[in-house]
Amino acid sequence: MGGYLVPVKSKTSVNEQYLSTSNRITGVVVMGIGVLGLLDIVLEWRTAGGLMVAGLIGILMVLAYTGLVRPSINLSPEALTIRNHFRDHQVPWNKITDVDVTDILRVHTELGKIRCPGVQLVMRDMRKQRVGGRKLKADSSISRADFVVDRIESHMQQYGPTAEGEVVTTWARPELSIIAVLALVALLGEFFR
Repeated sequence: MGGYLVPVKSKTSVNEQYLSTSNRITGVVVMGIGVLGLLDIVLEWRTAGGLMVAGLIGILMVLAYTGLVRPSINLSPEALTIRNHFRDHQVPWNKITDVDVTDILRVHTELGKIRCPGVQLVMRDMRKQRVGGRKLKADSSISRADFVVDRIESHMQQYGPTAEGEVVTTWARPELSIIAVLALVALLGEFFR
């Protein structure tokens, strides 16, 4: 039997994403509890009052998503994308003037600072660093935040000279639309109650 070889390239991504794993876990747990509440309302349909409560639970679930799950930092050769709670910022590498970490990551541009809740410091690690007591572990939030700062600075040096474009800020339209629809459902449930 004859055969032939087909060269296959490994698919390596040049994009990197950084986020708060503990926040995501908390957000998923909160949304799971919300799903149980919605399931209870559906199984025990409680008239328009149930519709109002379902709308409020839905709003809380979307807020848990936007506050805990959504925030992240995405590095690509084209730009740094910052996903905050309700807005996205696309920042070309040549527009970043500095990056640092206070309690959360901050990206400095000519237009001002953009705070990035996707990378943040844990208070326990901050206290250890200030007190100078026990040594921080290698996987502490400070070490992880410093790693992200180093990666952003590396991308600035590598892609900054050839980067083009302006800082683009957009609203998180799907999340805001869902909140508006759920608020309308809750208001209708209250009105017909």
